[in-house]
Parts: sequence; C-alpha cells; structure tokens
Amino acid sequence: MTRTILTLEQMREAEQAAECSLGELMERAGEALAEAVALGSAPRAVLVLAGPGNNGGDGYVAARHLRDRGFDVRIAALADPKSDLAVDARTAWDGEVERLGDDTKPAPILIDCLFGTGLSRPLDDALAATLMRLAERAEFTIACDLPSGIETDSGALLSDVPEYDLTLALGALKPAHRLSPAMRHCGQVAVADIGIDAASDWFEIAEPVLPPARPEGHKYDRGLVQLLAGEMPGAIALAAKAAARSGAGYVRLFTSQPIEGLPDAIVQTDQGSVQDERIGCLLVGPGMGDIPVLITLALTAPKPIVFDADAIRHVGDPERLVGHDVILTPHEGELKALFGDIEGSKADRALVAAQRCQNVVVYKGADTLVAAPDGRLGFAPPAPSALATAGTGDVLSGIIATLRARGMDAFEAACAGVWIHGRAAERAGDPLIADDLIAALPDLT
Repeated sequence: MTRTILTLEQMREAEQAAECSLGELMERAGEALAEAVALGSAPRAVLVLAGPGNNGGDGYVAARHLRDRGFDVRIAALADPKSDLAVDARTAWDGEVERLGDDTKPAPILIDCLFGTGLSRPLDDALAATLMRLAERAEFTIACDLPSGIETDSGALLSDVPEYDLTLALGALKPAHRLSPAMRHCGQVAVADIGIDAASDWFEIAEPVLPPARPEGHKYDRGLVQLLAGEMPGAIALAAKAAARSGAGYVRLFTSQPIEGLPDAIVQTDQGSVQDERIGCLLVGPGMGDIPVLITLALTAPKPIVFDADAIRHVGDPERLVGHDVILTPHEGELKALFGDIEGSKADRALVAAQRCQNVVVYKGADTLVAAPDGRLGFAPPAPSALATAGTGDVLSGIIATLRARGMDAFEAACAGVWIHGRAAERAGDPLIADDLIAALPDLT
C-alpha cells in the first residue's frame, strides 16, 4: 500500500483539518508511542525525554500509558511545557519530572520526545551530548515522529544525532524519514494512525502492479527493448541482461563489436534502425563513452527512451529533451552535470530537474527519488547499502526500460523499477555484484 509523505506545512494543515481535536491527536500519538514500546519490550525501566512543545506533550501521554502497562517510567524534561496542549499533558501525569542534564541517569529504554518535527536550528551542544550519551547507554531507543536534531523536509542533520532503533512517524511519513542522511538515524520507521487524513503528490514507492502477460500475446507485446552500445561493452551487457530478466519479450543490442558472454536470446546486430515501429523503449548511456551522436540518434526516434550514465552527461541542454518521452536516471554528479547547481533539498532538486526537462527523473542514491514534471514525487523505501557497487545502476536502467517497453507509463515504470531494484538487492544479499541482482529479477517481475 502506498504511504503518503507530508511536508511540515502539510502536516500542520492536516492536523488543523482533522475531525478530532488537537488534544485528542496528542492522546492518540502518546498512546501509539506507548504501544510501540510495549510491542518491542517486556515491562522494564523507561526514560522519556520531554521537550517544551507538543512533541514533549506526546511524551507525557506515552509515559502515563506505559506506567499503566507496568513499566517503570521516568521523565526528564528539558524545560517546562510551553504549549497549552503540552501543559495539559504534563498536568495529567501525576508522577515526578526531573530536569534533563549531565546528571540524568540512563535507562534500558529511551524515548526521545524532545523536538521531533519542526526543528530549524541545531541543538545546544550540551543537550546534543547528553542525548547521545543516554542513547548509547540504552538497549532500545525510539524517537517520537523524528529524532531530535533533524530538519523535517530536507533530512539534514542539524546536530549530532543518535541512530535510533525505531522512529514512530505520527500520522504520515515525513520527507526526512526517506532522505539521507536522516534516514540512517531513524532506524526502522513505523507509521501510527492518529486520525490524520491528507492527500499529497509525495509518497513512498510501493510494490507495483505489473502488466500481465496475455496468453495470446507474442514477443513484441511483451516489449522490444533496443539498446545502443558504445565504447565500454560491460555496462551495456549488464543493462541488456537486466532487460531480458525483467520480462522483455525481445532484447536487441546495436553494436559494432560483438559482446561476449551474453545469452543467445539477446540479439546482437550492427544493422537496423531506431525507427523500427516495434521498439517499445530505447536505452542509451551505459558504457556509451564519448559518442554523443547516439543521443541525437535516439532523439530522432518517436519512441520512449531511457537515458543513463554517459548519455546524461552529453545531453547538453535539458530543454533539448522537452517534447520527447524520456526517463533520466542520474546520480548526484550526473544531475549536476546536466542541470547545474540547483538550490534546495534533494526533493526540491529532483522536482526542478523534472520540470526543466519536462520528463521523469530518477535521482539515484541511498535515497533514490522519482520525480515527474507535474509535481509527483516517489521516495524509494530503504534498500541495502550493498547496492553501492559498480554496475547496479546499469541493471536499474535495464529494468526501467523493460517496464516502459511493456507499456507502463513513464513515471509508473520508473517507480516500479526502483522498487524491484531494491527488493532484488535484498534477495541477493550482501556483498553482491550486479549479476546477483539480475539473477533475482525473474521472481520479482
């Protein structure tokens, strides 16, 4: 199921539009936080760190529910509550509240309710050091909505931030849950349903629904992927094998020099035309090298195109792609080479790039994003760090080209390719090489 991602402003609007009161939302949030702790641990000592705002209010509510469940609960407050809701939550807690500081003793379970979302400045150095010390001494750490010290919309670290075991997102995921470097500090992320109902064009990419194979269909119905080889055969060979293992009906490779080691099912030829009406998608870039004429050749064809790797660096002007049906798959350096310096978060940069070229952009990295020119933005679910190895990007381009050739819409094909790529890495294990990813594809496509 697709999970919505809300920015800070969208979340605040959603809270105001909720059918229940803000006080009821806080009660639900605190109860969900207590439930998450109880599911992960038998009753034992808990330390709740409470900030002065509503995140701290959630902590007071969670402490009350945990105590009712038999947990030994302490609360260490950074300051007295400042918001009316937090004051009410503090009043409902009839236990002691100690002051958070250098002498605060750790506990096996630590709940961070200091700041959560909305933080825009670094934590005080002493506070950051205390938080790090208490987290390192705990056996299980959980953050309420977001770890303290993280900027909600960009995923930037404003201070030193512990790496938590669990982050409980309240109402919806936030961008920082799926953007680097914040996502590594969130640990496992669960979403608590507290009664927020909001729509957004931003979402976490979910398992796709792939086009079914028709019993009466033939190889061209399942999609002809046409690859244009360049100077380095290894990369385009990986992309071709990925296309074949992703369910393409026909994979054809234009190359002037035969490439060894490819299955016979992948047709290698130095003849043919990109104008072939049977082509479902062209793939250009892996191993292309310094042959920019291949880009010009591809753009003469009225066909969907995937531009990867060297092709992205040689496009020249992003406006050259306007009016064409293209999916770009750049990593950080390639995006900058084509679009220059773009201000803002990774999400901002992805959307600006998609709007400038009026095509879908797969902005790769540990936090891959898929951006459409109409403002849709898909955030990849976490994938193994083992993907950071040579050739895995070539595999991704082959998967996406196949899904596009099979008839999927460009944005949907890109999102589906990213999801499949990540799950293939999970199946392949760590360490992996690109060929391991390819071997895992048939069960996913």
